[in-house]
Amino acid sequence: MKVALLFFAAALSAFAQPQTIELDPARTDIRFILGDVLHTVHGTFKLKRATLRLDPATGKASGEIVVDVTSGNTGGGARDKRMHKEILESAQYPEAIFTPDRVEGKPAAMGDSSVRVHGTLTIHGAPHELTLTVEIHGAAGHVTADTHFTMPYVEWGMKNPSNFILKVGKTVEVEIHAAVK
Repeated sequence: MKVALLFFAAALSAFAQPQTIELDPARTDIRFILGDVLHTVHGTFKLKRATLRLDPATGKASGEIVVDVTSGNTGGGARDKRMHKEILESAQYPEAIFTPDRVEGKPAAMGDSSVRVHGTLTIHGAPHELTLTVEIHGAAGHVTADTHFTMPYVEWGMKNPSNFILKVGKTVEVEIHAAVK
C-alpha cells in the first residue's frame, strides 16, 4: 500500500512540474473530412514535428506542432493536385503551425483527463486564434491525446473548391490522434 501511495505521489508531483512533451510523428494521425453534396471527402496530413512545454502550475504553454501541408492526401490524384495548387497553395505555404500559449486544466497522472489548449494556428500564411479540447489517455508508459475542431477554411482565406457541379461545405472537420514519444 505504501509503495502504491509513493508511486501515486511521485506521478502527481511530476505533473505539477513543467513538462516537455514530444509527439511521435509515426504514431500521430491527422485526418480531415470535407462534406459535399454527392459524397464526403476524407483525407490525411502528416505531422512533421511537435514539442510542447507546459507548466501546470501557471497554465503557460509554448512550443509548436508542425503539420506538413504538402503531405495532404485524399486518395484522388486530380483532386489532390487541385487541393494543393488552388486551395492550400502548399508550395507557398508548406506548413501549418499551432503554437500554444496556455493550458486550462491538469492532466491526470494515470487514466483519462481533459484539458483545453489555447494558441494560434498559422495556416495559409495567416494566424488564427484556436482553443482545442484535448482528451488525454494515460497508462503506464503510454500516453495518447485526441482532439477535434472545425476549421472555417473559406473564412480563413482559402479558396472554396465548389463549382457548377461540385458543392462543398465552407468548413472542414479535423481530427487528431497523437501519441507521446
